[in-house]
Amino acid sequence: MSNHSSATEFCLLGFPGSQELHHILFAIFFLFYSVTIIGNTIIIVIICVDKHLHSPMYFFLGHLSAVEMLATSIIVPMMLWGLLLHEMQTVSLTACVTQLFLYLALGTTEFALLGVMAVDRYVAVCNPLRYNTIMNSHTCISVVIGSWVFGFLSEIWPVYATFQFTFCKSNMLDHFYCDQGQLLKLSCDDTLFTEFVLFLMAVFIVIGSLVPTIVSYIYITSTILKIPTASGRRKAFSTCASHLTFVVIGYGSCLFLYVKPKQTQAAEYNKIVSLLIILLTPLLSPFIFTLRNDKVKEALRDGVKRCCQLLKD
Repeated sequence: MSNHSSATEFCLLGFPGSQELHHILFAIFFLFYSVTIIGNTIIIVIICVDKHLHSPMYFFLGHLSAVEMLATSIIVPMMLWGLLLHEMQTVSLTACVTQLFLYLALGTTEFALLGVMAVDRYVAVCNPLRYNTIMNSHTCISVVIGSWVFGFLSEIWPVYATFQFTFCKSNMLDHFYCDQGQLLKLSCDDTLFTEFVLFLMAVFIVIGSLVPTIVSYIYITSTILKIPTASGRRKAFSTCASHLTFVVIGYGSCLFLYVKPKQTQAAEYNKIVSLLIILLTPLLSPFIFTLRNDKVKEALRDGVKRCCQLLKD
């Protein structure tokens, strides 16, 4: 392969269609992105400001919201810019490496945080008397730091391995960002073994964080069913409903995209599922964690009242 020159920049094909269609997509995606950023920012602010939300559950939620905002911001601004351009959007090799690494690292961090939040709910429901002892501030800070470190360290080799290949078939990337699967399609080298290793790593990361979530909810369900009163069962389940809803949406879409033996699947399928992960899931996140959580709704109402009082004064 030494006779082949590798691409130093890539052209993102983005979305097909006319310029008018691109402008419509820009308006829709910009609206989704704006709501995502505003919604997650509000969650982080009220968690920091409201003392009633200074607990492990909301500490983890604040970090999850931060991850959602960062991961979306790695992809969406470039995607929006591409929709406004009249010519082909190009991205340098360095920018492509950086974008792919940050996106995968933040995604892995999110999975780790979701697993941690599931265990937190297990302790809260199944061992309420020991909750404050087990989930103390030192434990919470340690597991959050561990989640961030694990997320970034675990994606060093996959990104390094991806860009060790020679991209000599073409520099046309059929996606709206530097997608790993589409990059592998441009390689002149045999990527089969690397794709298999990437598949195993995706299984380890996704399934590895999903297993403690499933086990936690099995114990949580068993404990809730033993509560004698219906109101008690509803109250116990309400503390887990938001997290469980987000887990179903988040893991479901990611399993379709990443946990598969063949990384280089159809580009159109890849784009649709990627949009669900990058735009829809972060968009729904603030609504899931506010509309189904009484404490967050109360904190929001208090915040609105304070703002109204300040404006009147």
